[in-house]
Amino acid sequence: MSQDIRDFVTSPCDLLALGEPTHREPAFARVRNELFAQLVGRGFRSIALETDRVAALAVNDYVREGAGTLDTALGDSFSHGFGELAANRQLVAWMREFNRNRPPEERLAFHGFDAPTETMGAPSPRRYLELARDYLRFDVDVASLAGDDERWSRPEAVMDPAASPGDTAEAERLRSIADDMLDSLDTRAPELIATTSRAEWQRVRTHLTAGLGLLRYHRQSARCLDRSARLSDLMAVRGALMAQNLLDIRTTEARRGPTLVHAQNLHLQKNPSNWEAWNLSWIGVGVVAGALLGDRYSFVAGSLGRSEALGLGEPEPDTYEGLLQSRVTTWGLVAATTVTSASVRTDTTPQQGYFPLHHQTVDGADAILHIADAGRPVGR
Repeated sequence: MSQDIRDFVTSPCDLLALGEPTHREPAFARVRNELFAQLVGRGFRSIALETDRVAALAVNDYVREGAGTLDTALGDSFSHGFGELAANRQLVAWMREFNRNRPPEERLAFHGFDAPTETMGAPSPRRYLELARDYLRFDVDVASLAGDDERWSRPEAVMDPAASPGDTAEAERLRSIADDMLDSLDTRAPELIATTSRAEWQRVRTHLTAGLGLLRYHRQSARCLDRSARLSDLMAVRGALMAQNLLDIRTTEARRGPTLVHAQNLHLQKNPSNWEAWNLSWIGVGVVAGALLGDRYSFVAGSLGRSEALGLGEPEPDTYEGLLQSRVTTWGLVAATTVTSASVRTDTTPQQGYFPLHHQTVDGADAILHIADAGRPVGR
């Protein structure tokens, strides 16, 4: 057992994925901060969280350039309500302080790698496409084709195929326009970068790919399938978008150093994911990244013993968590190969948001981060 993640980072490693079994236990984000500080000492220069990639651009502006304030960076720049998490505030503040007197090439970067979607909804692609249109000076009326933003963002647009605008003639026209704009952005890159900047060009491309991703997501929402098949396919689309975002981030960060990725285990594991309560199964970002990057992608699975905040008690000894509980007193990292086959934990409830360790998560993991008792002080 070790509390030094550097013991588990082998070369080459471009993406080190740190999973958590639930978003509702803040101890994992606190430990993440501690581990990221260790990795920065080993040359890591960026972190990517499970939050909207476009919105996170404002966090990166604050972290790298001091644009805005800490409060504004945490306001609308984190999706899923993650800006309210104290450990995320501490992370952003620490990164800003680290960067304050360093040259640009040595500064840490903050990224989101999620699509701009929530579980039961996804916004209109309009504003993402309009930003690209204005930059490229395309003469197209995106607003008229997109219509009212609410027709895209209301829950029915994702949950009810009949209410989805994703497979309309207007949506198809928007997809064609977005493809044309992406072609123009790429082929005109030398000219556009020379007249604006590489950073501005990249910002526009991030918005445009987000808009295209939303059009793909809404088109999937319009398919008439049974509930579990529809939601599984939507999770798969989201996973593909997340994977593409991570690959784009690595293209940006390749010459500066590796990237730490933090998200739910089910997104990052190297095997297909299952959400048994909803009868969902899909290919997540970890499966894609693992296949494309090989040993340059490493996955550390998150595990939890007890949590007073969640009402999670002591795990049974024959479960994965119980086995780890006997070896870790506070929190620590162990090689996944030392964790033998065990039972799946059954003392959890849907309200806890906890996904017990399963062989699909453990198999293929390079290490496991186990927090024995989240009530004890851990991390920064």
